[in-house]
Amino acid sequence: MKIAVGSDMKTHVTDVVIDELRHRGHHVTVFGALLETPAMWSKLALDVAEKVAKKEFDQAVLFCWTGTGISLAANKVKGIRAALCQDAQTAEGARKWNDANILCMSLRSTSEQVAREMLDVWFATGPSSDREDVACLQYLAEAEHQ
Repeated sequence: MKIAVGSDMKTHVTDVVIDELRHRGHHVTVFGALLETPAMWSKLALDVAEKVAKKEFDQAVLFCWTGTGISLAANKVKGIRAALCQDAQTAEGARKWNDANILCMSLRSTSEQVAREMLDVWFATGPSSDREDVACLQYLAEAEHQ
């Protein structure tokens, strides 16, 4: 799978996630402060989200200090469902019920163990085929085209 990884800061957690993704066999391309400094979180999020929306990447993982800004900015792009996750259960639900295509994490509060747990469930979980869940995503898709 082609995965974009971006952050406005390079930290131990970003390094762990990149290494873990590569270890799992994903083709990883880095953006933002992982490539150069400085990096504006807002520009980084929009750039990566647009690449995911255009199918240049299958999915992405984005980081900023709280994770909030990067997820808000990424969600400005049509077709993006960026989920700020703090734990594996939230990441699993984001994939299952929301078919999230960008995993957002906080650099401040995500430990390397929790990051690995989130990656485990993120890649092991697909979107729900439950009729109600599908209808919710269809409603969002229609709203994006209004």
